[in-house]
Amino acid sequence: MFARALTSTAELRPLEPWQAEEFAAHMDRAREHIRPWVGPSFVTSDVAGARATLTRYAEGTARDGARIYGIWDEGVLVGGVMFVEFSAAAGTCEIGCWLEPGAQGRGLITAACRLLIEWAFRVRGIHRAEWRCRADNARSSEVAKRLGMTFEGALREAWRVGDTFYDKQVWSLLNKGETPWLPNP
Repeated sequence: MFARALTSTAELRPLEPWQAEEFAAHMDRAREHIRPWVGPSFVTSDVAGARATLTRYAEGTARDGARIYGIWDEGVLVGGVMFVEFSAAAGTCEIGCWLEPGAQGRGLITAACRLLIEWAFRVRGIHRAEWRCRADNARSSEVAKRLGMTFEGALREAWRVGDTFYDKQVWSLLNKGETPWLPNP
């Protein structure tokens, strides 16, 4: 089994369909906190929806595409990170994240994203990692900054929530020495 330590009590590991009940329970704790910032299909309301979400990512992983990982703190699923998109052929990926309120402010997302970027750059040879978030999501923008990403601009009214359109920020990191936190191999 794969697991990577994030802190003395938290670890990152794959989040798979067999964990749908645990994911659904986690969504009950996180749903209202993350609803404005993630896609509606991700914010599931029951075990069947949780299984469908995790199955979509498992199928993506099987195609060498999207992947999802959970963050467990003291054995409890508190959030996670994912490759929203992953294309080894194109040399690009997009990273996303979510976290329930009680786990904020401890650096879990930044540490987990660094592991994803390290794997994408070093193991898979990805050239460009992207981060996209609503322009009014200050917490998400701060993670991109901590990762050393460059702000490339905003896509005007590209993020729809209900009948409202929000601007979407685009950040990126290139596999060209732009990662001071990632030591040379």
